[in-house]
Amino acid sequence: MTQQYSILVTGGAGYLGSILVPELLQAGHRVTVLDNFMFKQNSLAHLCADPNFDVVRGDARDQDLMRRLLAQVDVVIPLAALVGAPLCKMDPVGATSTNLDAQLMMLKALSPEQRVLMPITNSGYGIGEKDAFCTEDSPLRPVSLYGRHKVEVESAALDRGNTISYRLATVFGMAPRMRIDLLVNDFVHRAVTDRFVVLFESHFRRNYIHVRDVARVFLHGLANFEAMKGRPYNVGLSDANLTKWELCERVKQQLPDFVFLEAPVGEDPDKRDYMVSNERIESTGWRPAHSLDDGIRELIKGYRMIRNAVYGNI
Repeated sequence: MTQQYSILVTGGAGYLGSILVPELLQAGHRVTVLDNFMFKQNSLAHLCADPNFDVVRGDARDQDLMRRLLAQVDVVIPLAALVGAPLCKMDPVGATSTNLDAQLMMLKALSPEQRVLMPITNSGYGIGEKDAFCTEDSPLRPVSLYGRHKVEVESAALDRGNTISYRLATVFGMAPRMRIDLLVNDFVHRAVTDRFVVLFESHFRRNYIHVRDVARVFLHGLANFEAMKGRPYNVGLSDANLTKWELCERVKQQLPDFVFLEAPVGEDPDKRDYMVSNERIESTGWRPAHSLDDGIRELIKGYRMIRNAVYGNI
């Protein structure tokens, strides 16, 4: 039987947390979520009846609050962040204080025995070598503020020890706190609602992973912590190192009316372009359970329920 832990999940009401926290509770762990609920979400409402669940409204940058919460837990999963290159570019001060300063403060406040499962991004690889896979030993050349912060935090987390770092591929799939702006989620939404998309620099290549597989890899790390700690792990679908054009072709297989075009001018604000090897995480016995095609099928159903239209008359 897996050991039961007391776990703090910062940002636990967000896209990933809304999938991960129920899985942690299902596995028998005690979970406290810290979130500022900036998106007014109630993505964890269904968990409030669980005696092993607690929730605190607050900010991960609040040093006194964090010290109080950290004193009560065995494991920290710090999801609180301004996620993605566009949001960080829009609010660089908020991004730096949340994604960098608060994370470094948290790491310093921990005792050596406390465990950290750190979500990083594989966007740290920036622009990879042509036709070569990025491994965990490849040079890190982040091109965005978000990527640079994540690389710095990962270095500090691994230096402290007792940490597993996950370099997550671009995440996709439905969640109670949905993000339509992520690449696969966005393209399927456009295919369902608009039936077309205009691509900038469609040859840029990325790796992808389902949000439920991200939750599964955190649980895998908890169960195999001693064997895995002290190292970074790429987490993605090994059969989904796809260009944006190839991704659209996969969407079109399920939505034949979808039209996608290459723009003759303009550029992608997120310059990432790389192929990723997930061999290290797979060597620990973990495998993804959800394919890209599964995720596209799921998103099509999800977009029958939700529309990304806050403003408008229809």
